[in-house]
Amino acid sequence: MTPSPNREGPNKLGPLALFGYGAVGFPLAVLGLPLFIHLPTFYAEEIGLSLTVIGLVLLVARLWDGLTDPLVGMISDRLTTDSRLGRYGRRKPLMVLGLPLTMLGGWMLFVPPEGAGWVHLGVWSFVIYLGWTLINLPHQAMGAEVTDQFHERSRITGTREAFMVAGTVIAAALPAIMAPDTGKALLYLAIGLMIALPLAVGFLVKVVPDKPHAPTVRLSPREGFRLLRENKPFRVLLTSFLINSLANGLPATLILLFVTRVIEAPGREGLFLMAYFIAAIVSFAIWLPISKRRGKRRTWQIAMVINCAAFLPVLYFGPGDEAAYLAVCIATGLCLGADLALPASMQADVIDLDTAEGGPGRAGLYFALWSVVTKLALAGAVGVAFPLLDLAGFDAALAAGSEGARQGVWALILLYAALPIALKILAILNMQSYDLTEERHATIKRRIRKTNPEFSS
Repeated sequence: MTPSPNREGPNKLGPLALFGYGAVGFPLAVLGLPLFIHLPTFYAEEIGLSLTVIGLVLLVARLWDGLTDPLVGMISDRLTTDSRLGRYGRRKPLMVLGLPLTMLGGWMLFVPPEGAGWVHLGVWSFVIYLGWTLINLPHQAMGAEVTDQFHERSRITGTREAFMVAGTVIAAALPAIMAPDTGKALLYLAIGLMIALPLAVGFLVKVVPDKPHAPTVRLSPREGFRLLRENKPFRVLLTSFLINSLANGLPATLILLFVTRVIEAPGREGLFLMAYFIAAIVSFAIWLPISKRRGKRRTWQIAMVINCAAFLPVLYFGPGDEAAYLAVCIATGLCLGADLALPASMQADVIDLDTAEGGPGRAGLYFALWSVVTKLALAGAVGVAFPLLDLAGFDAALAAGSEGARQGVWALILLYAALPIALKILAILNMQSYDLTEERHATIKRRIRKTNPEFSS
């Protein structure tokens, strides 16, 4: 890779480039939280769509999203200096192409016109998910390529995720301040997105190094699939990532309903979300040093164990348990830094194993698979949880505290707390067979530098 003035040494980003890389996560998070948490409830309570319809529409949109991920990943992997786009780098051109789609889709979803229904929700969900993919996938792949250093990757992914958590805090705070006018909060978030996203992407294009060409090696589909299949750390990490993403997706989808129906504290959702995410920002400074001493796998497992223990009391919460629930939000938020930074860092490590075995620098494809898993988990959370609540007799349109509103609360508690705990325990056990240690990664790097020097950072 060509040396860059924004580097400190051959394998470390300088402060300006690190800031430029991570900052893109901020507007993506400002978009992401309301998209995944506030939007389904907003379309149920304000637009009047049923929970089942919302769940099914968003599930279909997510399935479409999953189909576009591998295509975008492979395109970004194959951009070359001979192509019109590739002369600007492998990842940056697609991020720029995704800007107008993301901005237009965000505006139409957050500021729906009169008469908007399930067709409006579906069409613009398709648009925004495609734009999101064009920005997010190359962004993640770039983070894996700017260094091959085992712990430096945790620094880079941790910075990106810290910016995303900071954006999430803003996205959580504004609806709380504007409550109960969620529609106005979504309008302000949409305006902020129109300003922040192009600024962040433009700054990244200016200061962050990007690989200027794709390798000439080409694998047949059969050979490429064989490398994926035989990459054991990839299989283990992907499976655990899927399970843990589903465990995280259920509470994220249901938190607004949980607070209003179980805790019976309407209007306090923003406080709980802000406490959770502010604790998460602090947690990055805790978990990254621990991972250097204990290893990425073990540190992530420890964080998931603590998360499960902290979440157990939620099963017994009821009306008025606001202080106890706030404590749980802080405790689980302190585990989130490990949950975000370490799996993302390990994702880059398993790509190196693929490259050492003959893969042609397929970071885009690998991160596309991670993205598919994440989106399917979130889609499963919405597409399964909401219809099950409907089946249990839960009605989101009823006023909190009313007799009818208490029907189906038991199902809400089980979906919000019990199932995520069980899933995290499964992810912890599955990660026991992950064996890509720092020592083994050093051996893999030596192989890459010997046989594929063009992939060395």
